[in-house]
Amino acid sequence: VQLQASGGGLVQAGGSLRLSCAASGFTFGDYAIGWFRQAPGKEREGISCISNSDGKIYYVDSVKGRFTISSDNAKNTVYLQMNSLKPEDTAVYYCHVVTRANQYWGQGTLVTVSS
Repeated sequence: VQLQASGGGLVQAGGSLRLSCAASGFTFGDYAIGWFRQAPGKEREGISCISNSDGKIYYVDSVKGRFTISSDNAKNTVYLQMNSLKPEDTAVYYCHVVTRANQYWGQGTLVTVSS
């Protein structure tokens, strides 16, 4: 199983970024893919998740209305569109999947939001 996260970068407050998580090694349509983030000095937190089997979506309150998660089953890729970014969104962002066998993390992509 591999999860390849990309799309991070430096952006000014109010700007946008789109993260991608390219998945391989498992049946993409059977599982939910989640996005987590870890800010400096803080614990990793789950921020959004999409179920590829039934389309259910979850957002943590702090990103509702600003972030949109989507999935392209043909490309085995999950996206996180992040709008109206704030300095407190600065973190390393990880994608994550739990399969029947184990849980897996992508390598992380750094998002830095300047004020």
